[in-house]
Amino acid sequence: MTVQTRESAAELLQVRQLNAWYGEAHILFDVALEVRRGEVVALMGRNGAGKSTTLKAIMGLVERRQGEVSFMGQAIAQADPWQIARMGLGYVPEDRRIFSDLTVLENLEVGRQPARRWADGSAASHWTVEELLAFFPNLAAMPQRPGGQMSGGEQQMLTVARTLMGNPYLVLLDEPSEGVAPVIVEQMVQMMLQLKRRGVSILLCEQNLHFARLVSDRAYVLEKGAIQFAGSMQALVEQEQAGAKLIGV
Repeated sequence: MTVQTRESAAELLQVRQLNAWYGEAHILFDVALEVRRGEVVALMGRNGAGKSTTLKAIMGLVERRQGEVSFMGQAIAQADPWQIARMGLGYVPEDRRIFSDLTVLENLEVGRQPARRWADGSAASHWTVEELLAFFPNLAAMPQRPGGQMSGGEQQMLTVARTLMGNPYLVLLDEPSEGVAPVIVEQMVQMMLQLKRRGVSILLCEQNLHFARLVSDRAYVLEKGAIQFAGSMQALVEQEQAGAKLIGV
């Protein structure tokens, strides 16, 4: 891997000309995006637009892919998912994938990784079990409950908390508002704003414009696997309100 001498405030994640296939089906077409340190960036689009596939391709979870993906100055397009995770790129899948037979505390322990530092030597955001339980009061109320006995919203929080136990620089967060109660969505908005204040960057895959606008700095819109919009979150909201309907919601 080629390592740059520094990471700018600018780009933690750079994606260029990313293509991906499922079998013979070409899903992503030259996708390009970037996430800077301290940002929340929304990747938006209709169902089936390619949002989840983009996150999976970045994480190395799509077998047939090509293009350039750089994280923390290192090329990761050919890296395995476990190598990417160890570098500090966290992934929260849409289907949660908690360990249903393990308790909340045991699920958190599975995600534990060492503390990290930025290239300049400063400490990156570091999480302990105690901090996460304080951060997620719902989980604090059920530390010994098996994951399979939790609601969908509680499982979503547990998946995020488990990812944070890896002390990531950047989190890929796939459809966190999908299928959860409005009160949980509001809690997730507050969670993401607090994560941003703690220096965690987020690439948010989302279809809910109201949710995304509350937390995101910039946005990309995918349509049929290609980027159709890149700009500020405010600019996207204005286009939607003007009837552009890039997202279709």
